[in-house]
Order: sequence, then C-alpha cells, then structure tokens
Amino acid sequence: MQIELKKISKTFDTDGVKTPVLFDVSFNIDRGEFIAIMGPSGSGKSTLMHIIGLLDFATRGGYKLDSLNIDNFDDNELARLRNQKFGFVFQSFHLLPRTTVLENVKLPLTYSKEENDSSALARDALKSVGLTHRLNYLTNQISGGEKQRVAIARALVNNPDIILADEPTGNLDSKSGMQVMKILQNLNDQGKTIILVTHEFYTAEHSKRIIKMMDGKLKTDTKVRNRRRASSNGKLK
Repeated sequence: MQIELKKISKTFDTDGVKTPVLFDVSFNIDRGEFIAIMGPSGSGKSTLMHIIGLLDFATRGGYKLDSLNIDNFDDNELARLRNQKFGFVFQSFHLLPRTTVLENVKLPLTYSKEENDSSALARDALKSVGLTHRLNYLTNQISGGEKQRVAIARALVNNPDIILADEPTGNLDSKSGMQVMKILQNLNDQGKTIILVTHEFYTAEHSKRIIKMMDGKLKTDTKVRNRRRASSNGKLK
C-alpha cells in the first residue's frame, strides 16, 4: 500500500492548553519500502507513526492510503483498516500477562474473519520468528528478546501490508536487538513495508531510507548508502 502525507500538522489540546507537535510534514512511502523515522525525544516521530497507523489523527493536512482519503472513512472502516492492513510493534511489547505466547499472538484474530483458523495462523506467525518451542509458555516465562519476537508474530498474524515498529530494540540487549532487526529486514525482503521509529542511528541504518525529525518538522529525507545487515545469529555483516 502507498502512503501519502501532505502538510500533516498535529496539536494536542489538554484542558484548553494547546501543544503543537507536528508542523506541515509531507512525504510519501511506496509499497515495499523500509524507512526509519529518526529524531530525539519530543521531535514528533512517535506521534507521526501513530497518525500513519491510524491510532491518532492529524489536526490539519491530508493522508491518503492507496489514493483513498482517510478523512472519508468512519470509525468502523478505520478500525478494519488498522486490523487488516497494519501490524504494530512497540518498545514495551504490550503482551497480556499470565497468558500464553500462543494466546497473545491469536489476539488480533478475535476481530478478524480468520478467527476460525486462529491457532494455525498464530502457530505459523510464531514459526516465522523462530518461537514454536515457546507456544505454551506464559509471557512472564520468556526473555525480553523473545517477548519482542512474540510481539512481531502478533503483528504478522493478520498478514498486514505494513509493519509499524516504534523503538522495537529499545528495551533489548544488543544481540536480541540484532535478531529483531534481522526479522524486520527479512519481512521487508518478502515485500512488507516497514516503518521503524528510532532515536538510534545504527538501528536506523538497517533501513533503506531515513527521515529525520526535529522539533515537529521534517529536516531531511535520505536514502541509506551503506545499509547494515544483521545475520541469522544476531550479528552484523
């Protein structure tokens, strides 16, 4: 799916106090791209990701998804798009406690027409991230790196076109972080669009294109010339 953002601005209104966080941000994302959105804390990168993923909405500006104007969709249509077209991976995992790995990955299928095949689909998603041996473990029985891989499997279970990853390596040691980046690169090689939010340059260099944000504005948009690749053992090559 192609994404087109045109002059996106966002202002939060809290009890009458207005806080602008994005200012006229414009760029396109083509199908199958791997982009990193970089910037320091407060630069607006996570807010921008939430708008792209239909978790939040711009105050001004235009957003088109495959040439369709998002403003024309009602809440039910937007929820369907989020569930079917986007997969989300967050720094803090957001896994259900005291619940098995398999049940966590099945969760998005609760709202999907594929619910009847949920166990098989969840098992396939976990196989793709190398966690079939953890199916019946509780989420408090696995490591941080494994939790993030479960989160990726959950993001994949509906076979979305676009994966949005917000600081997916932020809570991980370097080896686990490289394993996660390897999975994301493999998904991109298979045709998935990957949108990665990070403040770490060496993580951003795993992408093919880096968009830098500063003070709510797009500062630069450049292709990665010397792209990092992570090997299957979690090391760089």
